[in-house]
Amino acid sequence: MALLILIMEQAMARTSCNKAVFWLLLSAFSLFTGWALDRAGFPAAFLVGPMLCGIVVSLTGLGLALPRKLFLFAQSIIGCAVANCITVAIVATICKDWAVMFLIVGSSVFAGGLVGWTLMKWHALPGTTAAWGSTPGAASAMVAMAEEYGADARLIALMQYLRVLVVVLTAAMVTHFLSGTGSLAPVSPVLPSLSLSPDVWPPLLVTLAVAIGGAFLGKWLRIPAGAMLVPMLLGAVLHASGLTDLYLPFWVQAGASLLLGWYVGLGFNRRLLLSAFKMLPRLLLSTVFLIGLCGISAWLLVAILHVDALTAYLSTSPGGLDSVILIAMSSQADVPFVVAVQTLRLFVVILSGPHIARFICRHA
Repeated sequence: MALLILIMEQAMARTSCNKAVFWLLLSAFSLFTGWALDRAGFPAAFLVGPMLCGIVVSLTGLGLALPRKLFLFAQSIIGCAVANCITVAIVATICKDWAVMFLIVGSSVFAGGLVGWTLMKWHALPGTTAAWGSTPGAASAMVAMAEEYGADARLIALMQYLRVLVVVLTAAMVTHFLSGTGSLAPVSPVLPSLSLSPDVWPPLLVTLAVAIGGAFLGKWLRIPAGAMLVPMLLGAVLHASGLTDLYLPFWVQAGASLLLGWYVGLGFNRRLLLSAFKMLPRLLLSTVFLIGLCGISAWLLVAILHVDALTAYLSTSPGGLDSVILIAMSSQADVPFVVAVQTLRLFVVILSGPHIARFICRHA
């Protein structure tokens, strides 16, 4: 990061440099940082890395800002990525154990709402940050939606991804303790090739059509966060019903994450960053509190519904869907059950998050 600041300052000293040069430098450092974090097993690496680089660039005073149209496109891609998680097998698992699923999801969402209400009641965090930042899961979606609802996406991103990091590390250690087979950190997958075989082009074009068409429809209907919600719901119906396949290659998802990371990171300034550092102890405390509440939910599942401890814990773990699934796959947990619960909660949180946040803000 220090190297990025140095290069930016030298480039600024040359008046002939235009903003295109700064965007190229930001792109290069963002991709490298995202790749490094991904290789280290960090969750949401290609969002967090560019977000950190965007924060660094914003502190230099260059005045770079991502066009809002690109931010809306990133939202639509995230919506399709969520929809692509829904398969016939997951829907069947949810239908089979729907009562248990909704009990788990309801307890996790209630725990997040309780944490948000407590933080706002004690004035531990400013404005609606506590309400949006404490939602259990759907970190990328919450950051994207918070902007649409007028909340400060920058602080919410900091709170959400700090929680994701703590949750993933905690879940990995608990898995290692309960089963003796889980690794202490999720294994980072090898980055896929950028080349595409001919047979993936049709589903890719369909997915992009759903993303772009759904985003336009959402904005035309003036649905809050419609650029993400409409493609997500439309894609989920098409994919789960088997009417069409959805496909998003790694580089498309990484590109959407990069755009979202830039949008959040470039919005920071020195005063806001200083405030964020001052709030760091409270953010960590709220994360530990949320993990503890979800842990109680897992204990109740074991005691009442006789779900094994590891499966119960990973199912109630508040965030990091992809990382939690990787941890479950490397352990003795019931992987389909964990995937089904985490996916169901992802949809519930996205659909109910705005209403819960408004309720907390109104009554806290």
